[in-house]
Amino acid sequence: MPEKHLFEYAVLRVVPCVEREEFVNVGVILYCASKGFLQTAYELNECRLKALAPELDLEELQERLRAFQRICAGRKEGGTIGQLAVASRFRWLASTRSTVVQSSPIHPGLCIDPQETLEKLFTQLVK
Repeated sequence: MPEKHLFEYAVLRVVPCVEREEFVNVGVILYCASKGFLQTAYELNECRLKALAPELDLEELQERLRAFQRICAGRKEGGTIGQLAVASRFRWLASTRSTVVQSSPIHPGLCIDPQETLEKLFTQLVK
């Protein structure tokens, strides 16, 4: 039987008006310490976002989500946060914030393949 690995994930949400607490799930961040895995997958559904918030700047939103990818990758392009250890980068990305891009609480699970699990969660929670 293949070895299972503990993973943690958070759902990325676009929250156009924090006071209304309405959001659209747009991505998932998955961290698996034993595999050294930290990646995000995201997709903007323009129709859903425009229906919720017609004034939303989709280009700015794309750039914010690309910053999440750069931080996950952990290179210089990820800035100061991108230079932190993998666990610290995940904790920073999944931390509570009051901005247009927020994350859900962190959820744990067990997986065999973190990439496959990221894709499955993305399909279930975003698509």
